[in-house]
Amino acid sequence: MGNRLTQISTRTGDSGMTGLGDGTRVEKAHDRICAMGDVDELNSQIGFLLTEEFPAAIDDAMRAILNQIQHDLFDLGGEICIPGYTLLKEEQILYLDQQLALYNAKLPTLAEFILPGGTRAAAQTHVCRTVCRRAERSIVQLGLKETINDTPRLYTNRLSDLLFVLARYLNLSAGGKDVMWNHHKSPRE
Repeated sequence: MGNRLTQISTRTGDSGMTGLGDGTRVEKAHDRICAMGDVDELNSQIGFLLTEEFPAAIDDAMRAILNQIQHDLFDLGGEICIPGYTLLKEEQILYLDQQLALYNAKLPTLAEFILPGGTRAAAQTHVCRTVCRRAERSIVQLGLKETINDTPRLYTNRLSDLLFVLARYLNLSAGGKDVMWNHHKSPRE
């Protein structure tokens, strides 16, 4: 992995260029930088979600999952940052699959679409999910132009599913329900 940051204000990006982990300079609008930025934003949104206090929202088990995901996202960003580098492992995807099965089993069957909302923690988890989907799209876009591993795409796909399930679980554990989509026409129509 590249050098650790020793100085933050380098001014080397003032021209609209930035450095990748292998020393290559690219435009800040490069698909690789966009994907890295989306992953970074997702990690920040999960950090914000983790500010929800126990027992009001997130219990210790979910907090541990989210903390692990933050570390995994750092690995994901590192892998994207260095062309040809592998950092994210299949075990990290399997961990998401295990958590997805565990939390999904605790939920009632979903028969209709739901709206993002409910408790504040659930709503923030939905924000994380939508940012995750954007990160996934950015990774797919990068993969259309450059060779990248499958693992980043698979990880973000599974993570967005897990975040959806965790949002539902947060609403249920707070004594609430999913916010159901009203598919009937509104009175204005």
